[in-house]
Amino acid sequence: MNIGDAAKASGVSAKMIRHYESVGLFPEAVRTESGYRQYTEKEVSTLRFVRQSRDLGFSIDQIRQLLGLWQDRKRPSRQVRALALAHIEELDEKLEELQAMKATLEHLVHCCHGDDRPDCPIIDSLAQERSELERRPVGATGRSRRGMNGLRAGRGGRATD
Repeated sequence: MNIGDAAKASGVSAKMIRHYESVGLFPEAVRTESGYRQYTEKEVSTLRFVRQSRDLGFSIDQIRQLLGLWQDRKRPSRQVRALALAHIEELDEKLEELQAMKATLEHLVHCCHGDDRPDCPIIDSLAQERSELERRPVGATGRSRRGMNGLRAGRGGRATD
């Protein structure tokens, strides 16, 4: 089947198939004499595997590892489990960061009158220069766990100073 058919069958766009080929995640397709890519059902299955892995938020490098494990029928499942657990930890960290951002925005929205006056704590906060301490990454992810301008999520979903 051609790239359009493979894209429809796998749920991966033709553009992404080309991208996966270019980064070495997916082998370059066999081409016809006229230069068109040709895919087999096995390759479409691999594309589905990649799509479902991406849907779960795995990175390209993690998918590369998962593909290797999937193709190795003698793999120990503990390796797959360890990779999935590491990804869960990453997702937990991202979730924590998103919750802190949400709490900061909720606090700023709560402080904004939302009327005809020009003063706005949201704009003021966005315009403030952050201190050097706040710019420094914190935690294992290398990202700050604080919201904007040093506000951090407190209990009850509100940001605190």
